[in-house]
Amino acid sequence: MIKTDVLVIGSGPAGSSAAKHAALGGADVILIDKKSEIGTPKRCAEGVSKAGLADLKIEPDERWVTKELDGVRLVSPNGTNVWLTSNEIELPEAGYILERKVFDKYMAMDAARAGAEIKIKTLAHAMRKEGNAYIVTCEHMGELFEIEAKIVIGADGPESRVGRWAGLKTATKSTNMESGIQFEMVGLEMEKSDVIEFYFGTVAPGGYAWIFPKGKDIANVGLAIITKKTGKTPYEHLKEFVANCPATQNAQAVEINIGGDPVGGMPKKIYGNNVLVCGDAAGQVNPLTGGGIISGMKGGMYAGKVAANAINKNDYSEKALKEYDELIRDDIGPELDKYLKVKEYLSTLSGSELNSIADAFQDIDFEKVSTTELIKSLVKVSPKALLKLGKLI
Repeated sequence: MIKTDVLVIGSGPAGSSAAKHAALGGADVILIDKKSEIGTPKRCAEGVSKAGLADLKIEPDERWVTKELDGVRLVSPNGTNVWLTSNEIELPEAGYILERKVFDKYMAMDAARAGAEIKIKTLAHAMRKEGNAYIVTCEHMGELFEIEAKIVIGADGPESRVGRWAGLKTATKSTNMESGIQFEMVGLEMEKSDVIEFYFGTVAPGGYAWIFPKGKDIANVGLAIITKKTGKTPYEHLKEFVANCPATQNAQAVEINIGGDPVGGMPKKIYGNNVLVCGDAAGQVNPLTGGGIISGMKGGMYAGKVAANAINKNDYSEKALKEYDELIRDDIGPELDKYLKVKEYLSTLSGSELNSIADAFQDIDFEKVSTTELIKSLVKVSPKALLKLGKLI
């Protein structure tokens, strides 16, 4: 039996963030991951904002930043473009495209430097409560062993077993679980290789398709859909998109990634006695874009800090851990709620309505790129948007 204060299950950015901050707070921490290599396979388009990294006090590193972005291109079903770049407007911030296979290792190394012990290729099989602790049965290289932890932090993805084992209702409804698929491709012919592109309409029912550039002719090309809205598989939709999009017609895939993306916001309960969940396991994902790196890492940061504080006070009760819920909801809750309402509104629009909005956007002088500004612009051009989104601005 191995004993520790805090056991973090899952070494993605959220889990590594949790382990790092729990260790910095003075707790004994073990971080486990079932994979033999942290960061692979990636299940992400790899975009983050500069402001998000700054909030987490993470300095960009050339080892994991592949591209600095200069704007956004929105493409309606009929091909109408809305360019939001520094050539036309003043951008308050631009973002980065990461190399997740390097970034995730970098974050795990940060956790190790803070004092966390890392165990790779270690699968959590089961979790049971004994007294004032959890016993987690693990497997490493065919051998079974157990870890006793005063607090378990689940950062084990959108279908979190930790949440289920702890009796938390963290499962995402099928209508809020997007099925994502992505190629990393070479040989793209992009109009601007420093702009992320979003495509809307039947190319990706219930979601959108994207091109996230990683180099002059390299990009992540993918889409996410709600499967109930189509009779085709995500792979069929992606193959059609690649074949029909001018930028990708002559490109070739060198990697394929598949995964689920929870876009329904955070569930009501993300903590309990001796347990917390963060990242995708806690629905800490932007419902509009499906991005969850920064929001998940914030969840991990707060989970780690609260866990360490609980260890120091020798109180791992639900009441003591509630602080985590309050901190993360105060930080990202309002934004996630806003994005969810915008997503729900956009899902009601027909292709012709999306085209009309894109046409109307051609005549708008955007002051800056932000969700709030885009909502304001939607309200200007659509009475339906005013009715659905007016309260958000």
